[in-house]
Amino acid sequence: MKLDFDKFIVKPGSKVKLKDYDTGYAAGLKKKKDVKELQNNIEELAVLQEKFWADNRYSMLIILQAPDAAGKDGAIRHVMSGLNPQSCRVHSYKAPSREELDHDYLWRHYKDLPERGMIEIFNRSHYENVLATKVNPEYLMSENIPGIDSPEKADKKFWNERYEQINNFEKHIHQNGTRIVKIFLHLSKEEQKERLLARLNEKEKNWKFSSDDLKSRAKWDEFQAAYEEMMEKTSTEYAPWYVVPADKKFFARVAIGEIIVEHLKKLDLQYPAGETSGELQKAKEMLMNEV
Repeated sequence: MKLDFDKFIVKPGSKVKLKDYDTGYAAGLKKKKDVKELQNNIEELAVLQEKFWADNRYSMLIILQAPDAAGKDGAIRHVMSGLNPQSCRVHSYKAPSREELDHDYLWRHYKDLPERGMIEIFNRSHYENVLATKVNPEYLMSENIPGIDSPEKADKKFWNERYEQINNFEKHIHQNGTRIVKIFLHLSKEEQKERLLARLNEKEKNWKFSSDDLKSRAKWDEFQAAYEEMMEKTSTEYAPWYVVPADKKFFARVAIGEIIVEHLKKLDLQYPAGETSGELQKAKEMLMNEV
């Protein structure tokens, strides 16, 4: 399958209205074809990852943001199943620790960035600082930011400065070899309800449920507005956002895999030169002549 990326990519400077994106879109793909399409991506990713690792000029940061129950964990598990774990890591971010709160909000993410040859996945990311924190500005009180001594002090100027800080952070790491893939899994409110009910109704899924999910769901509209502004302000030429329909898990997994494959293909990856043919032949002869 070849995706029409214009359907998903947020062009820098464009307005974002999530209601204009179909959460149930599947590009005509049927679930029974899921295994074939996903397996093709898994196999291609494995080949590209080995070359990416050997090339050792770039690193890749994959950012997954989404509402609760949108399928981030499942996408990571399926799409990345064929990768060599030596050169792939996943970070799932929770509430910041006391040590992390004593630094600026980007600190804990900066120290988790991938080294050259590595693929790093941020399951949630620094964008929570313009999403959860924006919808719940009282969280800022834990950060002890000069001049922000009440949630009301976090005005439009404050958030615009955060978007600018994030853009500068991503531009810096891009210029130093990190390629950034930012994916927003776009889930409908109706589908989220079904998935949360499944977590409650199926005993083996109870562990996935948190009462915090309902607190976030109660602020659905506020989060949708925060997602829209986040993508409008931070989709750039060097790190664009992709809005991937997530109501059909099988399609989201295929789409994510293809987006990553396409980004790796753009890099003109090369295997290192290694030793000369004469040196290799000499080594071969030495091994063959061993007693």
